[in-house]
Amino acid sequence: MPEQLWSILPVFLLILAAEFVNGWTDAPNSIATVIATRVLPPYQALVMATVLNILGAMSGTAVAATIGKGIIDPSIINITTVAAAMVGIIFWSTLAYYMGGLPTSESHALVAGLAGAGLATAGPSVLLWEGWSKVFIGLFFSTFLGFLGGLGIILILYRIFYRSRPGTMRLLFGRLQILSAAFMAFSHGSNDGQKFIGVFTLALVLGGILPEFQVPLWVILLCATTMGIGTVLGGWKIIQTMGIRLTKLEPIHGFAAETSAALVIETASRFGIPLSTTHTISTSIMGVGSVQRFSAVRWGLAGEIIMAWILTFPVCGLIAYIVAYVVSYVSF
Repeated sequence: MPEQLWSILPVFLLILAAEFVNGWTDAPNSIATVIATRVLPPYQALVMATVLNILGAMSGTAVAATIGKGIIDPSIINITTVAAAMVGIIFWSTLAYYMGGLPTSESHALVAGLAGAGLATAGPSVLLWEGWSKVFIGLFFSTFLGFLGGLGIILILYRIFYRSRPGTMRLLFGRLQILSAAFMAFSHGSNDGQKFIGVFTLALVLGGILPEFQVPLWVILLCATTMGIGTVLGGWKIIQTMGIRLTKLEPIHGFAAETSAALVIETASRFGIPLSTTHTISTSIMGVGSVQRFSAVRWGLAGEIIMAWILTFPVCGLIAYIVAYVVSYVSF
């Protein structure tokens, strides 16, 4: 192993730890509804999510490129910048998980952490508008298109099947929901899974291991597998929050929410737009739940989830800024 690789090995471990947390606290969103509706037993759903998340992460590199070279200028930062960003992600996401089982957006945590650490390292000029414009588009996709998509799909389904018997509906959409959950897991990997692949590749460039930003296959496999392990070993609190506590779901609702979220996420992934899969599936569930009746959604819990989203940007950015500043100061 090259000497420079040993020197930056701790940074790689931090990136993999953040990817593990991503699988632990974010990836379970993709299967929360299929477990809540009892269409699939938990362990079958976890295995499916793990495999399809890995396949999704291997389906392209557009989002990885946006994260790795479009958020902050790689030419004026250093490996400490990346490490500081990972510390912010790990701390905040773990805290939210243990405090209330709240799903956090690793997407927002990542871009906020990179921005905070980048500002401490190189100042405001480090931020790149091209990548940030995609982040803002992703906010629109995840918030509004997620909610409206879930709302629209469930209204269409109600219109088509309004004369069908409940037992027939449950049987039909119980089968269809397996497909929609698989689609959701794949789309999660194609967007969220790619983000840390981009960061890992950026670290390889900054550490002098790679001459230019080009994602190696082994990085895709390593990061995707790490995320999958995180999904298998954790995530039960997130599944309970999203699939059970937020609103009562039947298979038709789960199918509508998953299909809406997966379509939004997959579209964004093909354009290299990093978005929050947590936001997307959450707002889709809210859209579906609000059709039943407005009070069907536990808006108090929804408010807690939204507050966690809002706090993600400043908290992760501030932690990353402080860590990067302190490490830079000590190194001098």
